[in-house]
Amino acid sequence: MADTQTQSRPARATREAFGETLVELAEQGLPVVAVDADLAGSTTTKKLGAYDPELLVDVGIAEQDMVGVAAGLSLTGRIAFTGSFAVFGTGRCYDQIRNTVCYGRLNVKVCPTHAGLSVGPDGGSHQMLEDIALMSALPNMRVIVPADYESARSALRLAARVDGPVYVRMGRAKVPQVYDAGCELSLGGSCLLREGTDVTLLACGVEVDQALRACDELAREGVSAEVIDVYSVKPLDEAAILASALKTGRVVTCEEHMLAGGMGSVVASLLSERQPTPMRMVGMRDSFGTSGSFEELLSHFGMDAAAICEAARSLLA
Repeated sequence: MADTQTQSRPARATREAFGETLVELAEQGLPVVAVDADLAGSTTTKKLGAYDPELLVDVGIAEQDMVGVAAGLSLTGRIAFTGSFAVFGTGRCYDQIRNTVCYGRLNVKVCPTHAGLSVGPDGGSHQMLEDIALMSALPNMRVIVPADYESARSALRLAARVDGPVYVRMGRAKVPQVYDAGCELSLGGSCLLREGTDVTLLACGVEVDQALRACDELAREGVSAEVIDVYSVKPLDEAAILASALKTGRVVTCEEHMLAGGMGSVVASLLSERQPTPMRMVGMRDSFGTSGSFEELLSHFGMDAAAICEAARSLLA
């Protein structure tokens, strides 16, 4: 299912999967429609509009309207996907997602792009690092954070099959391939990418690549790290996480997101209640982002492979 070699893995942005997958779903006869907020080129939903102009609704710079229109279309039997950037597509229209989509259990898929630090030079105003916390807190919302282009395609196919609200998080930065073409994600699932015995690295999104790099570096030091892609943040694959934590006795969570309310917080809650385990968390620590290249920002804010290695070493000391 997964390509676990960190050498020679071609890089593509997860956002590139959006428009292509929507066209694929439409060709299969699924009643998909996309609603975008004047960003169809960046989010790539314009590809669905090129396939069939009636399947793309552009509401202009109005994310609240975007969610409202998507909600209305879902009531006509459509599978409605929303676009926009994550900072606008979850933050600016949070009330509509909460009170219309989630409260009504509507078949709307909130699928913004440009999440996290991947927007790089756009700076802290556009670097959405709270979206997983916002979406995970909502009743009836499911949260999927794909690691690469192929798993993003699978996440979108999964969202189309699952009835009700689903959040799929995508980014702008190109990330190396982790999964083979045709991979299939599952709601409440995870993927064991490397087996290990000394420490468990739980990662999601772009941090999966960083965790694999850290695994290679730790191996050179004689440390056996287990790497699990926790792509389904809600619902969580509790059984897999508990089993790995029991095996290694140490856990490091890795996410391109605020530590408060993110995947690490969800895992910490699980472990503290069910199986207390020594743990470290790699992610954003109560700060807005800043301008820079994606790689510079991961290093600056302590979310790269070096930071993951350091967290693992502190547990092993």
